[in-house]
Amino acid sequence: MRHFLEIDDLSPDELTDVLDRAEQPDLGQPLAGKGVALYFAKPSLRTRHSCEMATVQLGGHPVTIKRDEIDPGAREPWSDIARVLAGYHAVMGARVFEHEHVEALAEPSALPIVNLLSDAAHPCQALADLLTMRQQLGQLAGSTVCYVGDFNNVGRSLSLGAAMSGMNVRLACPPGFGPTDVDLDRLAALGCVPFVTTHPDEAAKDVDAVHTDVWTSMGFETESEHRSRAFEGFQVDDHVMEAADPRAIFMHCLPVHRGEEAAASVVDGPQSRIFEQAHNRLHSFRGLLAWLVEVNGR
Repeated sequence: MRHFLEIDDLSPDELTDVLDRAEQPDLGQPLAGKGVALYFAKPSLRTRHSCEMATVQLGGHPVTIKRDEIDPGAREPWSDIARVLAGYHAVMGARVFEHEHVEALAEPSALPIVNLLSDAAHPCQALADLLTMRQQLGQLAGSTVCYVGDFNNVGRSLSLGAAMSGMNVRLACPPGFGPTDVDLDRLAALGCVPFVTTHPDEAAKDVDAVHTDVWTSMGFETESEHRSRAFEGFQVDDHVMEAADPRAIFMHCLPVHRGEEAAASVVDGPQSRIFEQAHNRLHSFRGLLAWLVEVNGR
């Protein structure tokens, strides 16, 4: 059973295949008469709408499940939930807090599990990011991407996907919020040695795309004041964008806090591609679903 818990669950060739499928306007109806279970432990805008509509476009029926409806881990084990839902659905997606929860769903290999977001990874966002950069830059291999801010689930999945695609990776993170040795080893195994600094304008020099994310992610609200101090000077502003290539694009997974991690002039400026990026959540998930159904014979 093939799952999608992190972007490097795909091989580089499989990643290209998924992105190619994402750009096809008609992938047929591989989910005709089939269901896709979508579990949300966290609130969602882009993830829920993109996943539900991608399922519909492939002929399937999405069933959204909220945390209070099944109370996983307490009312019954994650593995039992996966086994039960395998009798109703072709695929299950889960947006959770702890990464071990998607691992627990995948453990019995009852049906393909997609990580819609966890504290360790956000591979579906990375797919949309790569698709957007490929469309905007022309090609991924040889291009350079910069990520500014907390090396969180978004930064990790983006960096892995960029490395798999032959991109150069540059990171600007506050002390204590950068990649770990494990992260660097994982990137090195993909042939990528990222440039890591604590200076955003240095990381952004001549790059083709600049990414950032919120300073305080969902689940870390108690750290908000500490993070605000730690991330001073890490706003993606006009000065940072001026260091990038003149044709560089700005990207953010949303929601964005204008005036915090990114200046409003950048978020709403001519280099911003945040809404194309958000819309590609739909197309990239459609490509992923079609691939998963085919490779798993579901």
